Amino acid sequence: MKTLKEAPIGSTVRVVKLHGVGALKRRIMDMGITKGVEITVRKYAPLGDPIEIKVRGYELSIRKEDASTIEVD
Repeated sequence: MKTLKEAPIGSTVRVVKLHGVGALKRRIMDMGITKGVEITVRKYAPLGDPIEIKVRGYELSIRKEDASTIEVD
């Protein structure tokens, strides 16, 4: 299982499954991260957290803790 947290900078991945539960899963889905969507990893912050990604045509930052709940291919 590969997660978004492990994706290298510049890579484009597709979401396979969200492993979060409850409010965490709902918040991730509200950001537009759903099964089947493509995500491009833009960059990591200097200390590695958060991760800047591009999803559905817009950029957002997501914590590594949250990124580890997103299974990608």
